[in-house]
Amino acid sequence: MSWLAIGALAVVGIAIPLAMIVVSALLRPAVPESGKKTTYESGEIPTGSGRVQLNIQYYMVALLFVVFDIETVMIFPWAVMYRSALDAGVPLSQAILPMLIFVGILVVGLVWAWRVGAVQWTRSLRAATRKTERQNS
Repeated sequence: MSWLAIGALAVVGIAIPLAMIVVSALLRPAVPESGKKTTYESGEIPTGSGRVQLNIQYYMVALLFVVFDIETVMIFPWAVMYRSALDAGVPLSQAILPMLIFVGILVVGLVWAWRVGAVQWTRSLRAATRKTERQNS
């Protein structure tokens, strides 16, 4: 009987958006305006190319943020359950080792990102000089 309620909810969840799309298609005006065909509907005439090349650093920082944000999401439940797991008799190595391995993998990733310059916005003159000296040696 509970599957019947789930099925009814699924039918309603699909039927309502489909009905809204059909009603919208029937009621909207069929004459497109010239302003609707432009790239932007703001009334401004587009100039130049719409393709803008952004610095890859923005994407790298965003990706690193997502990775370490997920790390926080993964560590928080573990930290909440840590004390109760020890009280329940789980050995310390089984309670802490998986999280240490997880954090260790992330630290290795952060060190790699740091070494390849993914988190470096500008290059200092001193660092560039040292790199040139190492390459010439």
